[in-house]
Amino acid sequence: MSTLTASDVTPRPRALLVGVDLGVGSSFDPTLDELALLAESAGDEAVARLIARRKAPDPALFVGSGKADEIKELIALHQADCVIFDQAIGPAQQRNLERHLGVEVLDRTGLILEIFAARARSHEGKLQVELARLQYLSTRLVRRWSHLERQRGGVGLRGGPGETQIELDRRMIDVRIKSVKERLEKVKRQRGTQRKSRERHGTFRVSLVGYTNAGKSTLFNVLVKAQAYAADQLFATLDTTTRQMYLEDARRSVSLSDTVGFIRDLPHSLVEAFQATLQESADSDLLLHVVDAASPTWLEQLHEVQRVLREIGAESVPQFLVFNKIDLLEDDALPRVMCDQYEIEPGRVVSRFFISAAANEGLGALRRAIAQASLDADARRGQPLADVRFDPVPPDAEPMAPEASNDVPAHPHEA
Repeated sequence: MSTLTASDVTPRPRALLVGVDLGVGSSFDPTLDELALLAESAGDEAVARLIARRKAPDPALFVGSGKADEIKELIALHQADCVIFDQAIGPAQQRNLERHLGVEVLDRTGLILEIFAARARSHEGKLQVELARLQYLSTRLVRRWSHLERQRGGVGLRGGPGETQIELDRRMIDVRIKSVKERLEKVKRQRGTQRKSRERHGTFRVSLVGYTNAGKSTLFNVLVKAQAYAADQLFATLDTTTRQMYLEDARRSVSLSDTVGFIRDLPHSLVEAFQATLQESADSDLLLHVVDAASPTWLEQLHEVQRVLREIGAESVPQFLVFNKIDLLEDDALPRVMCDQYEIEPGRVVSRFFISAAANEGLGALRRAIAQASLDADARRGQPLADVRFDPVPPDAEPMAPEASNDVPAHPHEA
């Protein structure tokens, strides 16, 4: 048996992480933990972190010349191969930073696009990622390529008289974007036909939604006994997978779909590109909003998912909150009851379930609630989704909190 030597292992790119606090109203993570996980998911190794504070981005270098010099020193100290910003930076700022620092510079949007490009498996998923990357690239043609400043033109040459290379490249990208959009529109029509078929057959549609790495795919595998890819990493699953789930209490099967995870500052281009896939959630009869109960930022993640649901038109779809990974909680943080009620937004109270998909704990009550929801939906079919109300937990299920509070808790078990 041969053994691997250090020379046989390709070293991972070393990344310096930078976060910029732009004050009130800006999205800022002082720990940069999520950015580190994103970098790891992209195959990079985070070797150092730097926090900067500014009232507004510097037009040329985003962080200003002084902080850029500090970043350059850290690059030399840690032998970093690239710098990753937790915020979106402009094309000119990216070009200027790369020239100043001498290494590749990537922003949060570009990093997420890299991960999506590596993880997409289905034909539809690859098309969606390609569209988002093309739209991102079309704004980045001012980067460091010197050939983009040359002009082309004349008899027998591609491009019109005096047309610069950057104009030709942009035109080629625009043509490709149009082609990809047309192919995605065809996929969207096919999905629409499939949804209409399910509607004609009266299929109750359930979709798993939630922040990335909340455990949706693990829960999906347990509920439908499938083998969908699941891993402890961000964006492990990109392609929507739908399976039939049999519910003994309702004596029927429902369709269950596992969808792409959401994340803070999810690039709008990705939301737009994945519209066909995300439409699966908007057209569902019930959403299982999976929350990582062990995450210290679960509340912020919950609100971010609600924001994206509003953006894709799924805000009125009935949902259950599913607090997953309770097996990772400390004893003093465990929930007092396995089911209760929670005010997910002002005036909207939904049923909440505490489970561990990995440990197969608490799933009985969730299955019974889905079964009851499907039966209630049959009785109310034809009414607007906003008018549907569920009483998900039957009398013989786990006890619910007698005085369930609607206040936002500091911890997931405080309800």
